[in-house]
Amino acid sequence: MENKSLEQIIKARLEKLDKIRELGINPYPYEFKISHSASGIDEDMVNKKVSVAGRIMSLRNMGKAAFSNIQDQSGRLQLYIGRDDVGDDLYSLFKLMDIGDYIGVTGTVFITKTGAVTVKAKKITILSKNLRPIPDIKEKDGEKYNLVSDKELRYRKRYLDLIINPETKENYVKRFKIVNSIRDFLNTNGYIEVETPVLQPVYGGANAKPFKTFHNALDQEFYLRIATELYLKQLIVGGFEKVYEMSKDFRNEGIDRSHNPEFTMLEFYQAYADYNFMMDFVEKMFKKIAKDLNMKTISWDGHKISFSKKFARKTMGELIKEHTGASIDLSDKKSVFDLCKKLDLKIKKSDGLAKMIDEIMRRKIEPNLINPTYVINHPVEISPLAKISRDGDTNFTERFELFIAGMEFANGFSELNDPIDQRARFEDQSKKRKDGDEEAFPVDENFLEAIETGMPPTAGVGIGIDRIAMLFIDTRWIRDAILFPTLKSKK
Repeated sequence: MENKSLEQIIKARLEKLDKIRELGINPYPYEFKISHSASGIDEDMVNKKVSVAGRIMSLRNMGKAAFSNIQDQSGRLQLYIGRDDVGDDLYSLFKLMDIGDYIGVTGTVFITKTGAVTVKAKKITILSKNLRPIPDIKEKDGEKYNLVSDKELRYRKRYLDLIINPETKENYVKRFKIVNSIRDFLNTNGYIEVETPVLQPVYGGANAKPFKTFHNALDQEFYLRIATELYLKQLIVGGFEKVYEMSKDFRNEGIDRSHNPEFTMLEFYQAYADYNFMMDFVEKMFKKIAKDLNMKTISWDGHKISFSKKFARKTMGELIKEHTGASIDLSDKKSVFDLCKKLDLKIKKSDGLAKMIDEIMRRKIEPNLINPTYVINHPVEISPLAKISRDGDTNFTERFELFIAGMEFANGFSELNDPIDQRARFEDQSKKRKDGDEEAFPVDENFLEAIETGMPPTAGVGIGIDRIAMLFIDTRWIRDAILFPTLKSKK
């Protein structure tokens, strides 16, 4: 068959559209009553009358009859359309339909000679005429492939990806189940879901570069939130003892395998708890997710990861010794600097101690943390919202990060509630910002006033929802876990 250009295909379908309208038929009706989904029809329903609807995915004409497959959200279903069953008028209408059209069919269920569950059409209703063709599914060497196998196209035209690739839809259904599992866990444990501002006059709660915007009526600059932390802790001050928010956050930073400028973050806070409690709590949450998905053991990038065992807890010093063989005092800048040079890390003597430690962890340790592992007690310099370690070492804080499959999934603290210490750390962040650190955040006087009013001992956690989805759908690309990832516009 001669290949037709896109323009020729669209022209031919517009002509069919005109013919349908000439027949007095609306090709875009308002509704259709459905009795069953495609997956809800089986061999036990022979001779039962049903009404189904979906997108035409295949057509096989045989003169006075045709077989077709339609696809709805649940799956695919075979249809048999016979001229003698539907009449000349409706059969002529069906002849004007193409792959990609939406149709509604009322008929009876039967089993073909090949054993396929099929609906024999008695009435056909066109629900939407397709003008632009969907990609063909082809076979080569026994393998199915299609024009939406190109990753870039799948991200830019997710609707085509969802139409053609059933695994994509399955992955996002899995993501929605993860979200529901988390909400159920938090709600069951007495947490209240809240909403806080996306537009913020002062950004904070994380070390990140924000997006700026401007409100004309108020004549004021605002920022898209980088985190919900400072607002949620104000609610703790106000008397709420367990709160959470699943929010869209925005960070004006690079895009890579595990980062997207717009992402979904879960943050939750509990009064009278500490980071030890939260590590136990987060572990229970992940185990519930795995159980709800029936995935207590998962395969990820060739690794088998079990959620049945207790999550490991290790300090940075322990992990550095385990993975590099070096037993050093992390409070001693010279020792840490010497190790950086030995490991061939790009560090300057003028860099802070925390930056050196972070570089060792990021380059040499974290990618190797495959099984669930809490990295505990982080440097105070990079933990401006966490309490100082209770063991008396003022260089480190009660902070943890959960790593699985070499990625960070959770970041939690025993929250700093000393207003004097908090002000000093904010001012240190502000100084770094003035010195050119775009990720340092400014002093938030509203938040400081809030905790000066009194905040009880509190523990909090931030968890990336997109990364959890990545883990359970077994992908190294965050774009595969986000329906509409951020992409550079084509010129």
